[in-house]
Amino acid sequence: MDVETPSVAQHLHRTTVTTNSAPAGIVANPSKPSSLTSLIVIPARLGSTRLARKMLLAETGRPLIQHTYEAACRARRPGGVVVATDSDEIAAVVRGFGGSAVLTSPECASGTDRVAEVARSRPDIEIFVNVQGDEPEMAGDAIDRVIALLEEHPEAPMSTLAAPIRDRARWLDPACVKVVFDRRQRALYFSRAPIPFARTWDDRLLENDPPLFYQHLGIYAYRRSFLLELARLPRSATETVESLEQLRVLDAGYPILVGVVAHATSGIDTPSDYAQFVQRWRSSQHT
Repeated sequence: MDVETPSVAQHLHRTTVTTNSAPAGIVANPSKPSSLTSLIVIPARLGSTRLARKMLLAETGRPLIQHTYEAACRARRPGGVVVATDSDEIAAVVRGFGGSAVLTSPECASGTDRVAEVARSRPDIEIFVNVQGDEPEMAGDAIDRVIALLEEHPEAPMSTLAAPIRDRARWLDPACVKVVFDRRQRALYFSRAPIPFARTWDDRLLENDPPLFYQHLGIYAYRRSFLLELARLPRSATETVESLEQLRVLDAGYPILVGVVAHATSGIDTPSDYAQFVQRWRSSQHT
C-alpha cells in the first residue's frame, strides 16, 4: 500500500533551507547554502518488542515520538518533518501536538521501507533523512551533517554518522552497533560484535587518536532514486544474522558515506534506556 499523495501533500511543503553549519570529518563548504531539497521522515511503529508502545511513553509529559519530532525540527537544512507510521494511534498523537503524520503499510519490514513509501509519493524531494523514532536526543546539526555529506559528495547514494567509542563496555555491548570505514570515509562493515577486534587488549587503545572504535548512530540520508531501489532489494544474509538493515546496502555493493561527530546520542530500546532519558530530560529542565 502506497502513501496517499493527498495526505502527504496536506502536511508537507517544499522549501530550500540555507545554513552556515559545517560538518566535522568530511567537511561541507560552510558558506554554501543547501542545494538539494530534503525531508526528514521519522518511521514509528506501535509494536516494539523490547519496550511495549515506546513511541507513546510519556513520563516527561510528552510522548517519546514528540521528543524525537521536536529534535528533528531543530535541523536547518530540511524542508520539513513527517512521521511515517502504521498506527492510527501514533498518527493521532502526532497530529495532536501539531506535527505531520502519514499512514504507511503495516507490511513494511523496516524503517527504511516506511521512508521509501513516503518517497514514492514525493518526487519533488531529492534527499530523505531517516531519523529513528526512538532517537529523542538527535542533534539538529547532526541531521544537517548527513544532508551536507550528500550535497558535497554527489557520487555517494547514502550517508550516516558515527562517534568515537572510548569505553570498553560499550565496545563489547551488542546493543551498541559498531562501524569500520576506510580512509575515504566509506563504510566497510557494521556489526553488533566489537570491531575492529583487538587481538591483544590494552586499555590505551581506547585513547588512540584518531579513534580506533566507532559507534554507529541511528540516522541515514538517502538520495530518492537510491532509496527506491534499496527498498526493492531482498534482505541479505548478513543483514538477517546481525539484524542490521544497513548491511543490505553493503552486500549489494553500494557505498555508505560515514561522517564523524564527537558524541553519540542514546536511542531508546529498553525500559532502562527510557528511564535514563527521562532522568536526563528532567535534569535539563532545571538548568
